[in-house]
Amino acid sequence: MMLPDWKIRKEILIEPFSEESLQPAGYDLRVGGEAYVNGKILDVKDSGGVTIPPKTYALVLTLERIKLPDDVMGDMKLRSSLAREGLIGSFAWVDPGWDGNLTLALFNASNESVELKYGERFVQIAFIRLEGPAKNPYRGNYQGSKHLALSKRKR
Repeated sequence: MMLPDWKIRKEILIEPFSEESLQPAGYDLRVGGEAYVNGKILDVKDSGGVTIPPKTYALVLTLERIKLPDDVMGDMKLRSSLAREGLIGSFAWVDPGWDGNLTLALFNASNESVELKYGERFVQIAFIRLEGPAKNPYRGNYQGSKHLALSKRKR
């Protein structure tokens, strides 16, 4: 079952929380302080935003820290206005037990640059209650992330 707005407010820890971001069946995550574009980590907060050039992959940190109970998972979708500008998002499930800021992958498939402003709503997360708590909630490599997290796969 997906959580409605009033249950999200009551049951999901979101910091900092924005009433404007709360939707009837989800929450709009905002662009945080760091991004990774063309091999460089950028300070989005100081610059006021990040520009994703055409045909370029980027990682963007969320402003919000999300903490999920052991019986709730998250499913994310790119806001449709950004998809209409050519952005494509690739997002993993947010596992039960997750705690931290999220690093999200975007690709600009258009022929024009796309600018994301610091604090702009860019991805909606919906929260889905499981039939019961996970036996093995998330405690992986990215748990507790506060900064942009590059891949930790062993190569």
